[in-house]
Amino acid sequence: MSQVKENNTVKVHYTGKLSNGQIFDTSEGKEPVEFTLGEGRLIPGFEKGLMDMKVSEKKTITIVKEEAYGEVNNDLIQEVKKTELPQDMEPKVGMGLVSKSPEGQEINLMVVEVKDESIVIDGNHPLAGKDLIFDLEVVEITK
Repeated sequence: MSQVKENNTVKVHYTGKLSNGQIFDTSEGKEPVEFTLGEGRLIPGFEKGLMDMKVSEKKTITIVKEEAYGEVNNDLIQEVKKTELPQDMEPKVGMGLVSKSPEGQEINLMVVEVKDESIVIDGNHPLAGKDLIFDLEVVEITK
């Protein structure tokens, strides 16, 4: 029986949880996710956890933050004056914003605090600084 190796295309069902058990993403009730290992589309720990698994095998893996979305980068947390926001915007904690870098790249931001005259935004990935737990099931392996 074949096992997952580098450059294989695989279909996987997964449930991603935080260490407190909170589910942040799952393929349950949907099609399994399909990808090719080694393309860099997934966090390194996810790909490593799949290596050598067989079709129909189930496994739970823990991915440390360094193999997931890394540490929180405090340089990506900034305070912005409300006068710099669009006039009709009513910022709320948890609201997602999109900004453009000078090179035109879109940057996803999250409002983490609303003050009287300003807001605090965070450009880190929402899962940065967290260890992740994944329940995995390999559905299919193709070469």
